[in-house]
Amino acid sequence: MKTYNLPNPDSWKEICKRPVFNTRDLTEQVNAIMDDVRLNGDSALYRYAQKFDQCTLTELQVRPEEFETASSLVSIELKQAIQVAKANIEKFHTAQVEESKVIETMPGVFCWRKSVGIEKVGLYIPGGTAPLFSTILMLGIPAKIAGCNEILLCTPPSSAGSIHAAILFTAQLLGITQVYKVGGAQAIAAMCNGTDSIPAVSKIFGPGNQFVTKAKELAQLSGVAIDMPAGPSEVLVIADKTCVPAFVAADLLSQAEHGADSQVVLLSDDAQVLEEVKVQLAIQLATLPRMEMAQQALDKSFMVRCASMEQCFELSNVYAPEHVIIASENAESLAEGVVNAGSVFLGNYSCESAGDYASGTNHTLPTNGFAKAYSGVSVDSFVRKITFQKLSAEGIQGIGAAIETMAEAEELFAHKNAVSLRLKSLENG
Repeated sequence: MKTYNLPNPDSWKEICKRPVFNTRDLTEQVNAIMDDVRLNGDSALYRYAQKFDQCTLTELQVRPEEFETASSLVSIELKQAIQVAKANIEKFHTAQVEESKVIETMPGVFCWRKSVGIEKVGLYIPGGTAPLFSTILMLGIPAKIAGCNEILLCTPPSSAGSIHAAILFTAQLLGITQVYKVGGAQAIAAMCNGTDSIPAVSKIFGPGNQFVTKAKELAQLSGVAIDMPAGPSEVLVIADKTCVPAFVAADLLSQAEHGADSQVVLLSDDAQVLEEVKVQLAIQLATLPRMEMAQQALDKSFMVRCASMEQCFELSNVYAPEHVIIASENAESLAEGVVNAGSVFLGNYSCESAGDYASGTNHTLPTNGFAKAYSGVSVDSFVRKITFQKLSAEGIQGIGAAIETMAEAEELFAHKNAVSLRLKSLENG
């Protein structure tokens, strides 16, 4: 990790730049895949399964017997762990449901808002370097709570043409049976445009590599909504002298092992903390099965010694990380300094892994600085808010003159007339 010592605030924007990819080539490649799937449907998906997943498929949808086989392959311990996570995520997300409240803005004028689940949603679940069955919980549970009528799931197959057992078990646990063996940008294209096997959806959710991310951006241009702009995963740790360096290093590595394009950041006002974390990084990195991938991420990452803890938070807000960990015994009071972040973890025992799996919060979060404007996935992500209004005779009489005056000022006389006719009818009794 690159180290910066008391950098001038004028340089922060440059320091906080994420790794840059050749987006022109990426866009061209993904555009070609999107067009191919739109024009050729299932046949294109079979070709891409052969090309990218090295498997020959005869059908795309997972059969019922595959779910049964998968359940028998998942250990009791893992099933129990998934159930614990499910219960916590359901509890946290159920509390997000809002009851409709009718507001009388003036006598006889009633306004309210109703949440309606998006009818068709598509979930993308990565299954390449790591089968993210936990993401099914994070997306499927709020989708179910929101009342989405149709939930389908796409995930890449193995070279044998199978789906990871934990992914199928978790999907079935939530009642998601429309599961398709399609990964990458081609999966997003299929959910965007629809094929003979895969229905088109109204909104696409889920993380992925740069190809998936670009495909979601292009899907949005085609009129299909997405959860948020998201790229490689990231964590920023703010640590003071009361942190546990071994814990900090473990948190940095837990995010670095997501992929070579991930980025991790450490900020501290204490030079000794930085040095002790460096030592722990070397010790722990050597034991990781995904050491090479984590090392590549660390090579793109950095740590900064700041002049004060206040400055650490100022720099963090410029970076706007997906995850913020405040490694301090005073984390709760310090947390007031967080302005831009996807999810925040307070104290030495609040590891980011807890949010990734089982604490109850959602781990589908804005990355690449989008935490300045976007929130993480919630029940609200799966609903539309439809507004209603009802005016009584008293209501139109009370508000009518104001509407007429405003409509006339905008020279929209049909708008004015819609009110005037009603007022005259009431006057004439």
